[in-house]
Amino acid sequence: MKHSQRRHFMAAAAASLALPVLAQPRPAAGTERGSTRVAGFANAEMDYQLMRQLGTARYGGAAVGECLALAQRIQDGVPASWVMEFSAAAQRQEAGAQARALRGHAVSAREQYLVACNSYRAAEYYCGVLDPEHTRLGRKSRECFLAAVRGQDVEEVFLPFGGAQLPAYYVRAPRPHDQRPGRPGKTLLLISGYDGTLEETWPSYGLAALERGYHLLLFTGPGQMDTLRFHPGMAFIPEYEHVGRLALDYVLARRETDPRRVALMGISFGGYFATRIAAHEPRVRALIANSPIVDLHAYMAAFVGFDPALLPDDEDVRLEDIDHIPDSAIPPQTREMMRNLIVRLGQASFRQAYLRLHDFRVPDASLRNIRCPSLALVGAGEGGEPLAQCERFQRAVGGPVWGHVFTAEEGAEGHCQTGNLAYSAAVSMDWLDEVFGG
Repeated sequence: MKHSQRRHFMAAAAASLALPVLAQPRPAAGTERGSTRVAGFANAEMDYQLMRQLGTARYGGAAVGECLALAQRIQDGVPASWVMEFSAAAQRQEAGAQARALRGHAVSAREQYLVACNSYRAAEYYCGVLDPEHTRLGRKSRECFLAAVRGQDVEEVFLPFGGAQLPAYYVRAPRPHDQRPGRPGKTLLLISGYDGTLEETWPSYGLAALERGYHLLLFTGPGQMDTLRFHPGMAFIPEYEHVGRLALDYVLARRETDPRRVALMGISFGGYFATRIAAHEPRVRALIANSPIVDLHAYMAAFVGFDPALLPDDEDVRLEDIDHIPDSAIPPQTREMMRNLIVRLGQASFRQAYLRLHDFRVPDASLRNIRCPSLALVGAGEGGEPLAQCERFQRAVGGPVWGHVFTAEEGAEGHCQTGNLAYSAAVSMDWLDEVFGG
C-alpha cells in the first residue's frame, strides 16, 4: 500500500462519529465533588465505542460512572487493554449478579446481569474475530442476557437457514388492561448491523418499542456477531431478503401478530439489511432504516478515503500478512479492523473484501418496490456519504417516505444516535405509532 494511501486509511479507520468522552483521574486538592473527569480518548474509534457503551445507560445497559472509571484504566487506542478491562468488569458484574440472586434480590440481580451482558459485548467487539476468546465473550454476553430476562416473556428462537440455525429472540409485549386476551397486536422486527448484537439491541432499541406495546423479534443473519458465536465460518451475504423471509414467516405464524401492523427496523449495517428485505417483502408494512444504506461499498470506501478495491496486487494486504505489519506502519486497532472485515466477508485480502462489497447494494429499481411507509434516520455528524445515501433512499423509494437528521445540539448526531437513544426512540417509535394508528 502506498504511503499516502496508508496514511489516508489509518486516519480514516481511526475516525469516529461520536463526541469525545473519557474519564481522567485528577488528584484531589482539598474538597471536591469527585475525582472523575471527562476529557476524551485521543483515539476516535475508541471514543465512539465508549460513547456507545455510555448511551445504553438510559435503558440499564451500563452505568456512566463505571464506564468512566473503566476508561481511566484503558490504554488509548490499544484493543487488548480494552478487552482486558471490560472482560474483568463483566466477570465482576456477573459475580455480583449471581451473589444478589442467591440472596433473593431478584431485581438487583436482573439489572446487574444486563450490565454484565453489555460489558461482555464491549469486550467481544475489540477481541480478534479469529481468537477463541471472541466466541467465549459473545457466549457469556448471551448467557448473562438470558439470566437478566429469566421469568420475562422472552423466548429463544433459532431460524433454520440452510444447515445452520440463526439465533433470535421473540418478546411478547405486556397486554394492556383493556385489551382482550389473544387479540393480535403490532410487531417490530429489529436487525442490527456489522458489530451490534441481539443483546445490545434490547437496551438500545428493543425496550423502547416494548414500552410502547410492540411485540419484538430481534433477529440476525450470516456474518453478524451473534451468528459467528455459533457458526464462526459463516460470512455475510448480500441477499438478506432470504433472512427476512424467515423472520417474517416466523412472526406471521404467531397468533399475537397483526399482519397489517408488522414493522422492520435496521440499525447501522442493518439499514442495508432492512432496506434489502423491504424491497423484496411486501409483508413489511413499515420500514425504519437507521441509517438507510443503499450501497455498502461506497459507504465503507468513504471511511477509508480511497477505494481499496482498486489496489494493485503488490499493494494489497492479505489475511496472512496482517500480523507481520509493524505498529509503526498500521496501528494494532486498524489491523484488527482489517482482519475482521476480510474474515467476515469470507475473503482472502483487503482488496478482495472491498471487491465483495460491490455486491451489497440496493439499486433504485429495487427501492421503488418499497411501497410501505418508510422513515430514513441519519446523524448530521456521520459524514457526506451516509447523508447522500439517505437522500437517495428518500428520492427512490416507491411509497411515502419521511426523513430525520439528528443534530449535535441534541447529542444525537453520531452513528445510530448512541449518545441519545431515548430521543432516537421518540422520533422513530412516535412515527411508527402514527403510521399504525397508535
